[in-house]
Amino acid sequence: MALSGKVALITGGVKNLGAQSALQLVGVGANLALHYHSASGKNDATNLEAELKKRSPSVKVAFYQGDLTSAAAVTKLFQDVIKDFGHVDIVVNTVGKVLKKPIVEISEKEYDIMFAYVASNYEFSFGEKRDANELTRVNSKTAFFVLQEAAAHISDGGKIITIVTALLGAFTGFYTSYAGSKTPVEHFTRGVCKELQSRRVSVNNVAPGPMDTPFFYPQESAEAVAFHKANGMDNRLTMVEDIAPIIRFLCTEGAWITGQTIFANGGYTTR
Repeated sequence: MALSGKVALITGGVKNLGAQSALQLVGVGANLALHYHSASGKNDATNLEAELKKRSPSVKVAFYQGDLTSAAAVTKLFQDVIKDFGHVDIVVNTVGKVLKKPIVEISEKEYDIMFAYVASNYEFSFGEKRDANELTRVNSKTAFFVLQEAAAHISDGGKIITIVTALLGAFTGFYTSYAGSKTPVEHFTRGVCKELQSRRVSVNNVAPGPMDTPFFYPQESAEAVAFHKANGMDNRLTMVEDIAPIIRFLCTEGAWITGQTIFANGGYTTR
């Protein structure tokens, strides 16, 4: 099989797009190092492991829990994976946070919280109290340090993929800060692509449309959901099953693609 003997590290790898990507990669022979954020993901990990073993009884799979909002945590994740598997050939970073708020309501202090890593508490539009610093740490800082560790440890000929957002190519209202916190990843990817070109490492982003997962719905009204659906093919949201095969392709036949952001959203954007 195309990825026999290869090791794929997937952050956010036990549910939603991460889990679906794991199922795609195990189907072409990859062994899997799957990260999840908190203890609440343990049941998802157990269920996914059973399904992976069912599909490929010989697969080696290991799970790693950790909060990747610090560079030290990202370093530890890679060290643990290298210790357990000996090498890493594929890195897929799916982690992210979303925030929806009108720009006219975002103060200078809130902007600083989003983009300058000023520690504070932030009230999400759907009423969930979180550290707003976490949003930018995950969407930009975590992406940077995952790319850094991947560049340091990935095998020659490896693949690095970061999940971004279709909002890099569209300008739906109220997501200005969220899209802005994802934008740096395009530039990180272009730079790392050039740095790793001589080692034949492909580095890309995949930008799904709004995905039909629990990540999407809390901040959306019924009217907003209908709007997002109306802008996609078949009047529906993007499914994880639409995106995971693209990740598999980039890890196999698509190796010549590098330095790109692939928009896959059923026409939600035309970029």
